[in-house]
Amino acid sequence: MHSSEIAKAHFSTTKFREGYVMDDVDSYLDKVRTSLESWESGVPGELTADAVEQSRFALTKFRTGYVEDEVDNYLDEVSATLQSFEGSQHP
Repeated sequence: MHSSEIAKAHFSTTKFREGYVMDDVDSYLDKVRTSLESWESGVPGELTADAVEQSRFALTKFRTGYVEDEVDNYLDEVSATLQSFEGSQHP
């Protein structure tokens, strides 16, 4: 995964089931993009794979939110990319 892909991330939304607060996820993805850009330039980024795995977001119900499983799966990919950087292996 490359930092440029973060801006293209798209998640389905839900309104009547719990979902992640969209602003929270979007703000976190900005941090992810910045961290990946740092790693790509050879400087350790602010976020680590462990930090991404432990990330949690506020939940919403009866308001539009991102489908939790889609966000979680995407962040699993981000975490795998960061693990590659942390292990000095380029993804």
